[in-house]
Amino acid sequence: MKRTVKTIALWLGAAALAAGTALAAPQGSQRTFASPQEAAQALIDAAGHNDSAAMLKIFGPEGKDIVESGDPAEDKNGRAEFARMAHEKMQVEPDPGMPNRATLVVGPQDWPFPVPIVAKGGQWHFDAGAGRVEILARRVGRNEMTAIDVCRGYVEAQMEYAAADRESAGMLQYAQKIVSTTGKKDGLYWPGEPQNLVPKAFADASAAMLAEGKKPEPYHGYYFHILKAQGPEAEGGALDYVVKGKMIGGFALVAFPAEYGVSGIKTFMVNHHGVVYEKDLGTGTVALARQMTRFNPDKTWKAIKGE
Repeated sequence: MKRTVKTIALWLGAAALAAGTALAAPQGSQRTFASPQEAAQALIDAAGHNDSAAMLKIFGPEGKDIVESGDPAEDKNGRAEFARMAHEKMQVEPDPGMPNRATLVVGPQDWPFPVPIVAKGGQWHFDAGAGRVEILARRVGRNEMTAIDVCRGYVEAQMEYAAADRESAGMLQYAQKIVSTTGKKDGLYWPGEPQNLVPKAFADASAAMLAEGKKPEPYHGYYFHILKAQGPEAEGGALDYVVKGKMIGGFALVAFPAEYGVSGIKTFMVNHHGVVYEKDLGTGTVALARQMTRFNPDKTWKAIKGE
């Protein structure tokens, strides 16, 4: 958990979209502009002010998933980074093969923005439909890599937790909760304490809040839930980690996307052996992951190798 994951710009992509995409007309109340430069500047200004409403108008109805990932903190950071890079260097490059199409390029490394600016009826607009797939793919990939890193960090945090008798129980044990009960240290995060084993942002993404009727904040698009047992497919067979109220037999965690297909696709889980497994649980991911109580990586789960 002590690893630092660099926030990458929310929208930036290394590859331009295929030039053969048909030009789409602006949708509904989508804003149009007199030039591609004007469209580009409007987006940069909206991103710099973290103005979701303005960006939704710029991208139109098809751009909702582009504008909002389900993780407000990630969205804000991504927009700020995008605006910073654009202020450092920005240009609008016309498509040599399609005069009614242009690409916004930002930053010193000339990153092309995946959503093209196209002309229709003498007015320019962002074609969100053409860029949506690439943007979501990049967001999902980034969030999934972070979730894997968090799973590995969770193992480190649990090991550190169990290195001391946190609850003065006369024995070493693992934490059964992500967020501790008020006044106790029965979890990995201790509210109000200056030093913690995990960051507050991770604690705020605890799926346990859902059962309490609270709304957790996704951490890089993911929620996290502690598992207190393992099934027959796990190394060592079926086993309850909790013995007489103390979690001493091991520990596990499941990480799942807050919004399937938008903030992530794969669900991940890990136990005390440190091997992270992945699986696509489909459109019912949130419900299925919340119902998980055991670490049980059968043949449908794939082990992720290395760091």
